[in-house]
Amino acid sequence: MKTFMAKQADVERKWFVVDATNVPLGRVASQVADILTGKNKTIYTPHVDCGDFVIVINSDKVALTGNKPIDKKLRWHTGYIGGLKEVDYGTLLAKNSPKAIVQAVKGMLPKTSLGRKQITRLFVYKTEEHNHQAQKPEKVEIKGVRN
Repeated sequence: MKTFMAKQADVERKWFVVDATNVPLGRVASQVADILTGKNKTIYTPHVDCGDFVIVINSDKVALTGNKPIDKKLRWHTGYIGGLKEVDYGTLLAKNSPKAIVQAVKGMLPKTSLGRKQITRLFVYKTEEHNHQAQKPEKVEIKGVRN
């Protein structure tokens, strides 16, 4: 029996919608990262871009558990001397919640050119409205969350 290796021509991309209402940030990010990399498909091949498009809605309503709104920080460096910046996730979610989700998903993707290509298929919106109705996205339920 031969090992199946997907080729770029074998990949069919679909569109999915994920509702982040009252779901922990890490749980949303891990599920979205799996869809972007294609790990939810049977033809998954690590070196081929098998992933789908993902639309995350209601990013303003994503949850952080425990003391994470205060203790968890997003840090980056400007490139200048003394240019280390940081903001806590409570403030980041209040001001720019799509950035918090994008950063969480980006941290779960490969740190290669493949990961940089996969993150471009993520679209995050603060509210329910998105402009991708023409693609007919399918709704995805987040696993392990009781509503």
